[in-house]
Order: sequence, then C-alpha cells, then structure tokens
Amino acid sequence: MEIEKMIKQLNPKFRNIDGKKLLIAIAIDEDKTVLMTAFMDEEALKTTLETGYMHYYSTSRDKIWRKGEESGNVQKVKEIYADCDKDALLFVVEQKGWACHENYYTCFHYKLNLKNNDIEIVGENMVNKY
Repeated sequence: MEIEKMIKQLNPKFRNIDGKKLLIAIAIDEDKTVLMTAFMDEEALKTTLETGYMHYYSTSRDKIWRKGEESGNVQKVKEIYADCDKDALLFVVEQKGWACHENYYTCFHYKLNLKNNDIEIVGENMVNKY
C-alpha cells in the first residue's frame, strides 16, 4: 500500500504542541511491554512507514531522528494501532537492544512506591548485562 494511502487510512490528528503539529507515538514490544513514548510529526510518520523502522520528532533538537541511529538499538515496526481520537499511535515493534537512553530496556523504569512515596528503579541496566 502506498504511504499516502496508509496515512489517509490511519487519519492521524496532529495536535499543536509548542507550535508544531505532533502526535503521540507509543512503542511496545511483542510481549506488550511499554518501551517508550515520543512525538511524531508527519515527516517522521511517513519515514517510519517508508522504512519500516521507528522515526520520531525531537522537540529539543527540532528534527526527526531514527530510533537507534547512534546506539544501534533500532525498532522495527510490526503493527500499528490508532487510538479512538486518532491523536496517538501505538506501534508494536521488534526492539533491538534496549529502548531507553539511560540503558534500560524500557523508558518506564522509575516506579513511584505509593506506600512510602519513594521512587524505585525497576529493571536492569542493560549495559551491565553485556
């Protein structure tokens, strides 16, 4: 299916965030572990669909980037879901290495303990694993 037709089928609703038209991109692995969230602009979405690898929009660098372009920890797209408002996309990906720039498999490794209000780090630092 051509890229423009795929985007039309998804019908994404890009929202104005800091003066940019963006949507939320959520990446999960095939075991349904939430890996990360980031923003996408239309160019990042098109590039993701064209290449089959996750591309995001960096608000701090004001440009799109390929996940893993420096680390090699790429995300290959397996499935795409749109939420009911069409302003967020969920990507099921095959994760190579780890997703987090802090060297954890998932970016969601900070857990608030509701009993004592302390932050705990869950998961294993992947650098120590190899």
